[in-house]
Amino acid sequence: MKYILPNILLIWSVLVIQIPIESFPQVEKPKKKNQFIEFQNKTIPVEIYDATVEALSYFPELEDVEIDFVYRERISGAVMQAQPYIMSLFVNAKDKRKYKIKVSRNLDFAEGPYPIEDVPYQALVGWIGHELGHVMDYLNRSSVNMMHFGAKYFLFNKQVIEAELTADGYAIGCGMGHQILANKNYILNNENFEDSYKDKIKNLYMSPQQILTLQEVLDKRDAQAN
Repeated sequence: MKYILPNILLIWSVLVIQIPIESFPQVEKPKKKNQFIEFQNKTIPVEIYDATVEALSYFPELEDVEIDFVYRERISGAVMQAQPYIMSLFVNAKDKRKYKIKVSRNLDFAEGPYPIEDVPYQALVGWIGHELGHVMDYLNRSSVNMMHFGAKYFLFNKQVIEAELTADGYAIGCGMGHQILANKNYILNNENFEDSYKDKIKNLYMSPQQILTLQEVLDKRDAQAN
C-alpha cells in the first residue's frame, strides 16, 4: 500500500490517498522516570500515557522519531501545540530531528481548571492524533522550509488553515477519523469552552461533516481494496 502526502486541495475535495494503517510496534518496555514514561523515543506524562500510545499506534512512521510530550500551564490560543526543537533544525539531519508536543496541564474552564486527562478518552486520543499529524507534516520539510512555514503560520491566516487541515488530513488518513470527530464534537458541544475558541475551531479546522465525509470515502476505498 502506498503512502502519499495529503494535499490540501484534495482534502477540501475529499480525495485523500490512503495512508497505511499498521499497529505501532510496542516491543520496548516502558520506563517510568519521575512523572513521565519513556517509551520508544517518546517521553510521555503518566496521566496521558495510554491515550498517547493509542494515538501513536496509528503512526508507525513515527516510531523512531524523538518526541517529548511536555506540560505547560498555558498555551496561547491552543490546548496542544507540536513544534520541532529549534536547535534540532540546525544541528540534526531531517530524519534525526527532535520534536515536542506541548500539552496544557489543565483546560481553562469558567468553573475552574479541568485536568487534561479528564477529557473523554477518545476525544483526548483525537487531540493528540491531530498534533502527531503536524509532526508528520514537519518530517518532510527541510529546515529552511520549516522556518518559512513557521513565519507564515504566524503572519497569514491562510497558512494556519492549510496547516490545520493538513494535520487533520494526516490523522484521518491514518484511520483516526472517529477520534478526530470525537475531539471536534467535544469542543463544539461543550459550553465550558469560550465562543472565541469554538469559532477558531470552526474556521480553521475540518468541520464534523467534512470529517464524516472524508472518513466515508476512506472506508469505501478500503472496502474496494479488499
